[in-house]
Amino acid sequence: MSNSSNLGRRRLMTTTLGTVAAVGLGAGTGLLGAAPAGAAERPAATPHRGRGDDFPDVPGMLGDRRANELWYMFDETTLYNVGPELEQAFTDIETALGDGWERAIFDAWMAMAATSDYPNNFIEYVTPIKGPLAVLSKAQLGVFDDYYRPGGHGVVSAFADFAQGVLYDPRRERPVHTMNGNPPPGYHIWFIFMRSMMLLGIDRHRWERMAPVNAMAWAIQAIAKPTQTEVKEPLPRQVVAREAVKWLPRSVRQLDRDFLSYPLPEGMS
Repeated sequence: MSNSSNLGRRRLMTTTLGTVAAVGLGAGTGLLGAAPAGAAERPAATPHRGRGDDFPDVPGMLGDRRANELWYMFDETTLYNVGPELEQAFTDIETALGDGWERAIFDAWMAMAATSDYPNNFIEYVTPIKGPLAVLSKAQLGVFDDYYRPGGHGVVSAFADFAQGVLYDPRRERPVHTMNGNPPPGYHIWFIFMRSMMLLGIDRHRWERMAPVNAMAWAIQAIAKPTQTEVKEPLPRQVVAREAVKWLPRSVRQLDRDFLSYPLPEGMS
């Protein structure tokens, strides 16, 4: 896949993000409010597997340190320094779906999900890439599990920060960790690959619980309208909490209908 894909900056916005409970978070919970861009960092979310806070010092970095490291390493693993097994998986997906396979799977899902044959028609479409998707799932789950405890709330905050554009990482040419495009199509691609894995029985429960987090980020970014070059001030905490309450409890079948709205959630402009 070319890094210049017009469907998003990341090689696949299909992150399996760990298992996050789909709970409604009220405005007073303090779980989702992003610190101002220049403010002191929040205490780190509880890490998984004992990974400490021994992150390298990065002068000029802004925003939550753990969230910055998560997104940096996600790019390293899935885009810039891809290992041979995952590289082969990407090649196998391209072989099965054809050149421009992100666009191909996007078009296929958008057409099929609106029919009475769904999801059986889409299962048939993605079955040839079940093996590569299992490799992708393992790689991405591994990144997220290194930084956040499955079942914890930390990754929800990491996604809220990502969607608002408050994470500034000077290690990248485009230093703000956020989805490319305004509005960004990547959240749709992400959901479609999540849905593919669910329907094929690949880490299904984790994908089911993470799909609403992706949807929440889609909505937050539609409001914040960040860029990859200039760090943003965070949205008001009550706005982020409102979107969490709206999106996190949604079922996968509800999200199937929601993501038929493109490029923005229904009712947003």
